[in-house]
Amino acid sequence: MSPEPLQTLYWEDDSLFLLDQRLLPGEIRYLQCRTVADVVTAIKEMVVRGAPAIGISAAFGVVLAAKEAGAAGGGLSGLQEAITALRSARPTAVNLDWALRRMERRLEHAAGGTCEEVVDALAEEAQAILDEDILTNRKIGAHGAALIPDGASILTHCNAGALATAGYGTALGVIRAAVAQGKHLHIYVDETRPLLQGARLTALELLREEIPATLVTDSCAGYLISAGKVSLVIVGADRIAANGDTANKIGTYTLAVLAQRHEIPFYIAAPCSTIDLSLEDGRGIVIEERDPAEVTMFNGQKIAPAGIDALNPAFDVTPAELISAIITERGLLQRPDRAGLKNLLTKGER
Repeated sequence: MSPEPLQTLYWEDDSLFLLDQRLLPGEIRYLQCRTVADVVTAIKEMVVRGAPAIGISAAFGVVLAAKEAGAAGGGLSGLQEAITALRSARPTAVNLDWALRRMERRLEHAAGGTCEEVVDALAEEAQAILDEDILTNRKIGAHGAALIPDGASILTHCNAGALATAGYGTALGVIRAAVAQGKHLHIYVDETRPLLQGARLTALELLREEIPATLVTDSCAGYLISAGKVSLVIVGADRIAANGDTANKIGTYTLAVLAQRHEIPFYIAAPCSTIDLSLEDGRGIVIEERDPAEVTMFNGQKIAPAGIDALNPAFDVTPAELISAIITERGLLQRPDRAGLKNLLTKGER
């Protein structure tokens, strides 16, 4: 029997414990976050990554900030400053802001209680966000599995598995659900330069669960697809604009163009919390620019000549017209557009 998916994060002894994904696959070690500053740093430095996991971590960061404020005896007046710091930790993934807005609403409802009561209320909300994420991912998997034919060869990019969420995963959740139905699949895993989330993380998850997989370089994608070795592409998402334009890990747009050129499906798997109706289209999505050293260095070693300039955008935007379907916990949206996304979100409010 294959092992359970790795636990990305958990709350214990008034601390947030994060699996340090910088060390994977070589070492499994949890970082204990005792303060909100610890959480901000962990998000910025990619101890934790993946849009849903970042949002959950930030929610528990608010709990830690409230505990710190209460211990200092100054009340909760400075809590908004901590929330602002969390909100700015990474700019592209909308789940971060979504989770923090939930925590702010819970804070408003708890206003008037003692510091201890407020902390308890915030901890309850953060735990609810974590628990709901796992259920959401399983629903995404169930809906998406219907799109996966038996015998499919699937190309995926970056990591949208248990390690990017509270557990189970979005794009990998669809794969897990299809395998659980008895479908025989083979997964091609893009390495995902420069931080190798595919090689280090997705490959690890699939290997642990004995799902057949082959690691390939990012530049191999065109060859695989043109040679007819790929049935479909499925990836996660960090933000989906109102018209369906979708931000995901850099290199995703390339795969979508290749998929359209060779007439194979290109799917996005993401929770509805990733949909941002405040943005008209993908042009409004802020693309995080990370340290160029991530491109010129690897594992502490220089891989480029000193003095060369490097560009390191962490994400790109795939236009809605290249997306075959968006898979969410509320169902499938074929050929996403403005009306369809709005109806999808409205469905959850009924």
